[in-house]
Amino acid sequence: MHEGDSRDGGAQIRPAEPSDCPAAGGGTGPVARPGGGAGTGAPGWFRRGLTFLVVAALSAAAGVGATRVVQHLTAAGPAAAGMPGTAAADRQENLNDEAVYHAVQPGVVDVTSNLRYLQETAKGTGFVIDAAAGLILTNNHVIDGATSVTVTPVASGRSYPARILGYDRADDVALLQVRGIPRLKAVSIGSSARVRVGTPVLAIGNEGGQGGSPTVAPGVISNLDRTIVATDVSSGLNETLHGMMQTSADIRPGDSGGPLAGADGRVIGINTAAGGNTVYSGYAIPIDQAMPIARQIAAGRQGARVQIGLPAFLGVLLPDSSSTSPQRQGRRDPHQTGAVSGGGSGCTSDDTAAAPASIAPAGTGALVNGVVCGTPAAQAGLFAGDVITSAGGYAVTSPRSLTAILGRYRPGSQVALAWVAPGGSLHTAVVTLAAGPAG
Repeated sequence: MHEGDSRDGGAQIRPAEPSDCPAAGGGTGPVARPGGGAGTGAPGWFRRGLTFLVVAALSAAAGVGATRVVQHLTAAGPAAAGMPGTAAADRQENLNDEAVYHAVQPGVVDVTSNLRYLQETAKGTGFVIDAAAGLILTNNHVIDGATSVTVTPVASGRSYPARILGYDRADDVALLQVRGIPRLKAVSIGSSARVRVGTPVLAIGNEGGQGGSPTVAPGVISNLDRTIVATDVSSGLNETLHGMMQTSADIRPGDSGGPLAGADGRVIGINTAAGGNTVYSGYAIPIDQAMPIARQIAAGRQGARVQIGLPAFLGVLLPDSSSTSPQRQGRRDPHQTGAVSGGGSGCTSDDTAAAPASIAPAGTGALVNGVVCGTPAAQAGLFAGDVITSAGGYAVTSPRSLTAILGRYRPGSQVALAWVAPGGSLHTAVVTLAAGPAG
């Protein structure tokens, strides 16, 4: 568990570098989805935005049959005249791929997330929903772990810095903003309420994070109101997404955050996940579900599920535990990995840490499993094995209480900390919280 983040991460569609993609099934089963994410109770920022996921799809409502988990088997098909390479999928007689592509493409952007604390870069897709305000919609898992983001309109190929206005991790939606892009175009937004099983669609995205002309994938809506559980293969963490549209469109890693358009060229969903065992399926967030979240973020209204801007960041790695005992916190953390570390062992450039060999003799508090290099925690002199006992004048009783306390602050805020070292010595410091990472 990372400070400032008490729930797990997410899911993916077409992977980039890294990438994500989910699958469907009546029970558990392998599925890959591009985008990034993790599950309940674990840190979000380390999910690496674009990693392949294993996903199970469950019925979201009575009367909706479960779908088998499937594995992607199709290969890339030939390019259509005047269009980018088309992912393999049967063309629909009542959908003009080229016409839909040309209607949507001017509003499509490639999204590149700088994961500073992981020393990595993640790539995905987004689309402009308001050209005048420079608003771009994408998946949260595309920007998860990002400290900065750039976007590249595919129409121009020129990159611009983007501001993370906010995100909703539970619904896997994020909103970005760009300024000063000439001739920026927005996509036309449709209504997912009118979508039915059999509706022809076209998925557009930055497959593999390669940039350039988007890849397109035609298909149909094969199911509605699906609940999928996406598992990040690298971390084993899970994320549940509800109300998803299931499609035969060949969504791949890197497509996460891209538009799913109907035959009229209007966007009806956000590409989010894909995969399967025998029948490949993609998943998209209905646009009617995503747009109210985007409007809330644009209005700057923070909520229980919506984070406005980047969160305040201390830089400590915490056990995923609600226990008030630091000794118990260090015993069996299912998310701990890596070698056991001792107090005073320095900082880490990774997002994983095992229980420290030595733990401070504090009765209650938040055990520090590790400290990320270059963060306020590292600058203050915190180490693995320390136990934080107070923050901002509030008693810290567990890792989750520390997360809740820090969640009240904004980046740039100064917070007084107190902690106990493994040798029993007491320490205090005033730290200036950094910004991010997102997600």
